Amino acid sequence: MPPPRKIIIDTDPGQDDAVAILLALASPKEIKVLGITCVAGNVPLDLTSKNARIVCELAAKPDVKVHAGCDRPLGRDLVTAEHVHGKTGLDGPTLPEPQMPLQEAHAVDFIMETLRNEPPGTVTLCALGPLTNIATAFERAPEIRERVAEIILMGGGYFEGGNITPAAEFNIYVDPQAADIVFRSGVPIVVMPLDVTHKALVTKKRNDAFRALGTSVGVAVAEMTDFFERFDKEKYGSAGAPLHDPCVTAYLLQPDLFTGRHINVEIETQSELTMGMTVADWWGVTNRRPNATFMGDIDADGFFALLTERLGRL
Repeated sequence: MPPPRKIIIDTDPGQDDAVAILLALASPKEIKVLGITCVAGNVPLDLTSKNARIVCELAAKPDVKVHAGCDRPLGRDLVTAEHVHGKTGLDGPTLPEPQMPLQEAHAVDFIMETLRNEPPGTVTLCALGPLTNIATAFERAPEIRERVAEIILMGGGYFEGGNITPAAEFNIYVDPQAADIVFRSGVPIVVMPLDVTHKALVTKKRNDAFRALGTSVGVAVAEMTDFFERFDKEKYGSAGAPLHDPCVTAYLLQPDLFTGRHINVEIETQSELTMGMTVADWWGVTNRRPNATFMGDIDADGFFALLTERLGRL
């Protein structure tokens, strides 16, 4: 078996971020979490850095290094999503205050140092929120870009449009300038857009399977998705909430659950009407160079089977 893949999880937890982190921490044979870097997004930075530690303790992994990062986007005011995630970002279960410390180093410094110190091409960046921390690291230390194995990110949408504006998905919309820097970086990128994540729906049957694990993790995940889904059910009339961010971790574990195309993706940073749009050349109508593998479909049953089995290990 190959050695576990080294990753940094860059995140703004969020219930679905929490599940993505839990899935990674439940899979130490395949994934080595070097650290978790937090960014302002779903909720402000003080809550995202608190929530990341709550999730590590829920998984009984209090030795994971958690770093706080950028508290605002590069060039805009922060937009948050308490209307989806609740005022704490992790509304649903009642979880204890974290005891584990926040690391002293800033998330951006941790990303730069880790990429400088690990062998080139061995660290994957898993981005579950706005791309402010990663873009800032790339701007401050351009030489680290070529040392990144790849970036796997949840963000954007093409056929599904947006979820915070008609054109833009939340993570990209919060910091379009950062997304633009990342998509122009030359680093190999895999994108999990709304086109995929809106097919990963937590139906009642799937949520019952989490609850039936009977563990503190299984019950907490069920309670998170119970809370989280009321928003999407109302908005989309869907059978449950999309589990966006765990698609990133699932791709590390079982890439064949996903299908997509290697295409050009550009980020709109000028127009207020379409700000943060991921302009994905799915049909190859431009001669712009492909810069991302943009996923279009998911084996949802396989995804939930993987997720339930792994969460059961914690």
